[in-house]
Amino acid sequence: MKALTYHGSKDVRVETVPDPQLVEADDILLRVTATAICGSDLHLFHGKIPETRHGDIFGHEFMGVVEDAGSAVTEVSVGDRVVIPFVIACGKCFFCENELFAACETTNPDEGASVRKRSKMTPPAALFGYSHLYGGVPGGQAEYVRVPKANVGPFAVPGSLADEKVLFLSDILPTGYQAVLNARVEPGSTVAIFGAGPVGLMAAACARMLGAERIFMVDSEQYRLNFAVSAYGVIPIDFSEGDASERILEATNGRGVSASIDAVGFEAKGSTTETVLSTLKIETSSGEVIRQCISATQRGGVVSVPGVYAGFIHGFLIGDAFDKGLSFAMGQTHVHKYLPELLGFIEDGDLDPDIIISHRMKLADAAQGYKIFDEKREDCRKVVMTP
Repeated sequence: MKALTYHGSKDVRVETVPDPQLVEADDILLRVTATAICGSDLHLFHGKIPETRHGDIFGHEFMGVVEDAGSAVTEVSVGDRVVIPFVIACGKCFFCENELFAACETTNPDEGASVRKRSKMTPPAALFGYSHLYGGVPGGQAEYVRVPKANVGPFAVPGSLADEKVLFLSDILPTGYQAVLNARVEPGSTVAIFGAGPVGLMAAACARMLGAERIFMVDSEQYRLNFAVSAYGVIPIDFSEGDASERILEATNGRGVSASIDAVGFEAKGSTTETVLSTLKIETSSGEVIRQCISATQRGGVVSVPGVYAGFIHGFLIGDAFDKGLSFAMGQTHVHKYLPELLGFIEDGDLDPDIIISHRMKLADAAQGYKIFDEKREDCRKVVMTP
C-alpha cells in the first residue's frame, strides 16, 4: 500500500510499504477514505518528538470503512463506516473505566521508557502515528490501517454525512471541545484563545456554541485571524504586534479573561534565552504562550492547555499563577467520551467543523501538503487527503 513515511526533519515521503495485517483477535483492518494533517503532526515533521524513527507512518486523524475484522470484534462489522479516535484505549483499565481514555494503562508498550525515566513518567495511552514514545503504532496517512482495540475505538457514523463533516471527530473537534470544557466556558464567559490553527479554531467554534460572550483570538498570521473573525466572531489580536496579554487586559478593564486556552504548544516562538536554551537542548519547550495565558487570565480563572508540550520549560510563572489562584487543565484528549455528543451537534447544525478545510488533495501529494501547511502558504488552514 501507499503511506506517508518519516525520514528525518522535514523529510516525509509517500512510499510503498507492506500492507497491515490483523494481529490480535480484536483488531480490524480499515480502508482509509479520508485523512488529515494535524498541527501536532508538524512537531513530528520538524523532528521534535523523541523516538520518531525512519519509516514511521504518520497520521492520527482518519476514517474509513472496515475491510476485515478479528474473531473477537463484536462492536463493528465489515462494511461499517467509522471514525477512529487518535487515542488507543482498552476500555477496561482503571482510567478507561473513569472515562480518562488518554491515560489508558495497557495500550502503550512504552518503547520510549528511556526518555520517560528522567522524569519518572508512566506511559500514557498509545496514539496512532505519533512516535514510539506513544506506542509506535502506524498511523492513518495511508491506504489501510490496522486498528487495535476495535471494540472500544471505532465510532460508526451515518452515511448521510459526508466524510469531511465527521472526519475531525478523530481529534481536533473533541480536542477543542475538551479544551473549552476544561476552561469552564459558559454563557457570558470571556475567553482568550492563543493559536488560530485547527485546534484553536475548533475551540472558538465550541466556545461560541456554549455561549461565550467575548472570544479573543491571538495569532501572528492575519489570514487565520480574518477567518476566525468571519467564522466565529472573535476579537483578533496579532501576536506579532506586541504583548497580547497586555492588550487583553486593556480590553477587560485590567481584570483579564475568565479563561485562556493555549492551542499553540511547545513550538511557540519564545524569548532569545529560550531559543538559545532550546538550541543547546537545555530545555525542550517554549513557555511563551503559557506565560501569556497566566498574564491574561483573571484571578480565580482557568488556563486550559490542549497544545502539545514535550519535556520541560524554564520561566514558568508559578508565583504569578499561585497569587492569582489559577487552575490549570491540560493533557491529551479523552476522545471517546465526547463522540456521541459531538456527532449530535454536527447533525443538528450547531457545529460545522468542515468549514476550516482550505486544501484538499490526494494522499500521493501528502509531502507537498506538509510543506504548504508548515510554511503557511496559500492561506492554508487545514489539509484533508483522500487515498
